[in-house]
Amino acid sequence: MAAEDTADRGTAPAVTRAVAILGLLADAHGAPMSLSEIARALGIAKSSTSNLCVALEEGGMVQRSDQGYTLGRRTVELGGAFLRSFDQVREFYKICSESPVLSHELLQIAVLDGVDVLYLARHEGRAPLRLSATIGDRFPAALTAIGNALLANLDPAEVAERYHGVSEWPRLTEKSVQTFEGLEAKLAATRERGYSLDEGEVFPSVIGVAMLIPPRSSGDVPMAMGASMFRSADSPKHRERVIVALRAAVARLGNPMIVTDAD
Repeated sequence: MAAEDTADRGTAPAVTRAVAILGLLADAHGAPMSLSEIARALGIAKSSTSNLCVALEEGGMVQRSDQGYTLGRRTVELGGAFLRSFDQVREFYKICSESPVLSHELLQIAVLDGVDVLYLARHEGRAPLRLSATIGDRFPAALTAIGNALLANLDPAEVAERYHGVSEWPRLTEKSVQTFEGLEAKLAATRERGYSLDEGEVFPSVIGVAMLIPPRSSGDVPMAMGASMFRSADSPKHRERVIVALRAAVARLGNPMIVTDAD
């Protein structure tokens, strides 16, 4: 059965296809995609793809150039509205800038999405670290410090369910965890320490430290905050200063009434 016929059996095939187009363009990271490329990737007729792209363009969700389609400015507005629903994201930037330690570091906030993490905020300190994730990026939760902090917050049975059937693990460096048993060991260490570590699993030259942000209410989406540092700048003394400052920051994000002089 053709992909287009399969889509027609859904309750709202046009919506499903439109969402798929937006996903494709997002994954293209700003590179334009032609109508033919979109239609081929989705397995639907070019005429149907054209109609959907026209509707999305009228709504500001995509924009067209001579090279093809990219995401439109309306997606930025919607993304901003989504981020504004998280009080901690707004406060994150203030806390980072006020901290004598963290103001010089690269810091991020992320949420868990399946077996990936989705990055919501990024503060850049003095040291440029372009390799690390930025807002809207996804990375494997098993490999990242921020992902481990979020996974460690789950019941072990839920973690096992999320990774059930995973046969291929992403290998970004030689240190990337490749088994569920290896992940379990890292999560156990995270729970014992109170923070997680990525020692070169995503980028060989980058060390990550992360902690869960205490939820303000039972309905809050769990978030974590992490710091990324170049291995060459990492030392036991510096890492400990970052961990202490990070612990104070997540405490403030969890409860804005907390006043700490941990920095």
